[in-house]
Amino acid sequence: MGLAKTEIFTDLQNEIALFAKAFGHPARVAILQHLFKLNTCVCGDLVNEIGLAQPTISQHLKELKTLGLIKGNVEGTSVCYCINTENWTKMKEVMFQFLDQDLTEPTCC
Repeated sequence: MGLAKTEIFTDLQNEIALFAKAFGHPARVAILQHLFKLNTCVCGDLVNEIGLAQPTISQHLKELKTLGLIKGNVEGTSVCYCINTENWTKMKEVMFQFLDQDLTEPTCC
């Protein structure tokens, strides 16, 4: 597999691509929706709610945490997850600026 060569792109381009990755799988979208719906930390019910195996849910949680959109707190023997509101707000601003681009007059096709 080839290298991503992310260093040839701007920081903003890399940031947009990373944020977009969060929405690249429906399980991650479902996890985010569930966390927003409950508006509290969630420990163990994601497997039942989403309907995927625990290792699969854990992998998606790890990806969302790496992207900074969720955070986890250790409570006893489990980790409870919630939306990282600061990073979520930042992601919305970055993505809005990117998605709000419009052509003034189509120049082709």
